Amino acid sequence: MKQKNSFKYDMLDFDLPEAKNDILWIAEMAEEVYQQSGGSVIIKIPFQAQKKEVFVPDNSKEKKYYYMEVKAYDDAIVRCSISFGGKFIEDNNNPMIEWDPSLKQEKLYVTKNKNGWDIVDDNKVVRMKVNNIKKSVKKWSNLHHEPQYFFNATMFPDGIIAVPFMANDTFTPGIVESVSLGFVERNGKADRCVFALYSEYNEKFAGTGERFAPMNLSGKTIILENTDALGVNNRRAYKNVPFYISSKGYGLLMMTSSHVRLSLADISTRAVQALVEDDVLDLFFIGGGDPERIIYNYRRITGFPRKIPVWSYGIWMSRMSYFSAQETIDVAKKLREGNFPCDVIHIDTGWFKKDWQCDWEFDEERFPNPREYIKNMHEMGFKISVWQLPHVSAETKHYNIAVENKFISKLTKRPEESTSNFGDVEYKGVIDFTNPKAVEWYQSLLKNLFDLGVDVIKTDFGENIDMNAEYFSMEPKKLHNLYSLLYQKAAFEITERAKGEGQAVIWARAGWIGCQRYPVHWGGDSSSTWDGLAATIRGGLHLGVSGFGFWSHDVPGFHGLPDFMNNWSDDDIYVRWTQVGVFTSHMRYHGASPREPYNYPNVSDIIREWWKLRYALIPYFVKQGEKVTKTGYPVIRALLIHHPDDEYCWYIDDEFYCGDVFLVAPIINSAGRRNIYLPKGNWVDFWSGDLIEGPVMLKDVYYPLERMPVYCVAGSELEVYPYIVQHTGEIDFNKTEIITFDHTYKGFSKSILGRVIKL
Repeated sequence: MKQKNSFKYDMLDFDLPEAKNDILWIAEMAEEVYQQSGGSVIIKIPFQAQKKEVFVPDNSKEKKYYYMEVKAYDDAIVRCSISFGGKFIEDNNNPMIEWDPSLKQEKLYVTKNKNGWDIVDDNKVVRMKVNNIKKSVKKWSNLHHEPQYFFNATMFPDGIIAVPFMANDTFTPGIVESVSLGFVERNGKADRCVFALYSEYNEKFAGTGERFAPMNLSGKTIILENTDALGVNNRRAYKNVPFYISSKGYGLLMMTSSHVRLSLADISTRAVQALVEDDVLDLFFIGGGDPERIIYNYRRITGFPRKIPVWSYGIWMSRMSYFSAQETIDVAKKLREGNFPCDVIHIDTGWFKKDWQCDWEFDEERFPNPREYIKNMHEMGFKISVWQLPHVSAETKHYNIAVENKFISKLTKRPEESTSNFGDVEYKGVIDFTNPKAVEWYQSLLKNLFDLGVDVIKTDFGENIDMNAEYFSMEPKKLHNLYSLLYQKAAFEITERAKGEGQAVIWARAGWIGCQRYPVHWGGDSSSTWDGLAATIRGGLHLGVSGFGFWSHDVPGFHGLPDFMNNWSDDDIYVRWTQVGVFTSHMRYHGASPREPYNYPNVSDIIREWWKLRYALIPYFVKQGEKVTKTGYPVIRALLIHHPDDEYCWYIDDEFYCGDVFLVAPIINSAGRRNIYLPKGNWVDFWSGDLIEGPVMLKDVYYPLERMPVYCVAGSELEVYPYIVQHTGEIDFNKTEIITFDHTYKGFSKSILGRVIKL
């Protein structure tokens, strides 16, 4: 089988029928660099059309000139923006941007040097070097073309870390593996653009959203296009974020809502390159050195996670689905009678007249007096969460109103392409959140629920829209990925208006740039298997590197195998997944079969003790959650965030930090065995109190089902509530106590926690 040119076909899609007449335009060396009065710098760049067969200049076409604008923000962010015909969204109207008030634009200056130009800031720190020196080359064969001199520049986002554009990724002129800057023209207009940065041979990458792949993404090509992933063991992802961090000490944010193809040292092993399906390119080079500072600077551009209520850190109980008020009351009573602490009962698809047919109203027969029902649940210490989705069914009373007022996407001439099926319900359109009046209408539906006493909305789906429909103010290809942000923003803001600042939370699945502002996001429909658990953890760790601070998952996995609805979780998976849940920011039980612990009698006593531990740790989670809203830290953290200089930590995706204190090494097999890596530092075994010095690899460690490997940073302090409670409302935060992990700590059983928790 003959190998095709990877760049030409795998990156540019030149082998597709619709690309028959596409033309690649490649940027050549800058011709002029000059200062703007507002403090930015402009780079004048010539672009040359390339011949179709081999990418060499097509001199029958005149060069085109485009202008790159360079801006700097504080001392760690440089932004490069260029339009090939389209318009940028104004920053003040860009829903993906939420500038931190402390982030100020720096004035830039241009100085000439022997190789081109330096772009410097007020402190004379070089933030970008632009090259325009061409070397003389001897033409050694008539069979080869003269070399091309591509756009050549190096970014210094924080004045320290050098991030070069990949200017000469060639075998010989005409045979290119990436181009530093370019665009593809279709029918006389720019259709998509490309760029490439130099990747060192041992450079590692993480982030890009909820990847279910290994921690180091080097060598992978990723499609950043939201979709229903249908599990967690494939390339698809519910949450994509065009942002990554590099082991070199920088991050890159591609400010776009369009689909992106990102190749991390894959199509070319010496280039990070991307194709953006848009006619504008807006790149934020983010410095800061260590990962937390890079993520912090990312959040200063796109927004910090909001503060969330204390009760949300409690346990959420759900399944697909409870179908009546009485059923949930029975569950609530059994949890209380069994001394299983819990804060939230979630009602999934079954609270409407017809299962899955969302009309934002409780069925009058099965939920006869929702206001009184919710009041009674509140008196028992339970908050109420309800499921919904952003689609409108023709079978509901809302449909005609939505169509008449253009609250939903306008159907195409092919209605069969404008429908979605959930359960056995057919939906005709998605709510058009680009229409302000549609947002108000949707929020009014949620307000009615809040007025009844509902506490939280599950903003399910949002990954897909009808790509053939018309929307109020945005074309589908730019709305698709952005839809999740507009959807969640609408839901979170009405929740906040109803509940108060710091008391709002949603439960969301899809994600894009900026969605981290509206917690909480969960990991989607994982299988209740060991590989489902492993991939779930991977997704959460990558998401934490991608700017998200709070994250959850379905304990103990969503669906069974091979029978989706009827294969229950194995007892050991139920316990091991619970143990992971205790150390993630939010903890919800949900699945296609029952998930209540009393339905797993062989292990229910173990589960009860782990739930008690979770509630003892609530003060710690509240403190860590507050830190998330002000820094670059997520609650659960890949080891690379704390140990970026430890190359091994860039490969570890089955251990994680839980906040500042804990290092957690989940057991992901029935044997109860695993290797455990402890990075540099001193560690205290949470169970035994033993002091261990890292870095060290602990080989083939065995843990019985009752326990999971947990280590604490030596010298750290842990705030706990060492009393038995049934829900967070019973916690008196004035009575919290401190455990210090030093020579005084003699192990869990001898601690204040060991007196009330039997693990």
